[in-house]
Parts: sequence; C-alpha cells; structure tokens
Amino acid sequence: MPVKYNVGDVVKMRKQHPCGTDEWEVMRTGVDFRIKCNGCGRVVMLPRPKFEKSVKKIVQSQKSQV
Repeated sequence: MPVKYNVGDVVKMRKQHPCGTDEWEVMRTGVDFRIKCNGCGRVVMLPRPKFEKSVKKIVQSQKSQV
C-alpha cells in the first residue's frame, strides 16, 4: 500500500544533506515533490519516484483536512 504524503509532513531521508541534517519538510506534492531542508532552508524539487525511494520514514505527520 503506497504511503500518503501531505504538505507539512517532516520526513527523514536516507542520505544527509551537506549541512548535516536529514530531515525535510514537504512543501508540495504531486508528480514532483518540493521539499525544504530543516537545517539550512534549502528548497529542492524531486520527481515522485526518487522522493519515495529516498524517504526513510515520516517523522512528523501533518494530517490533511479534506
């Protein structure tokens, strides 16, 4: 079953960012994901398959209000 990611979720990635942290906040979902580093604030866009492969776990979940 695929994992649902929501805007505002904080995810732990498999590799560390050069600034030293491995936690990122999801800013946009869809075909591409926009994520922001919680250490230095760098914003990166990744295609969905690469993002899903790189995520280790969801650290903090932001429940979607639909």
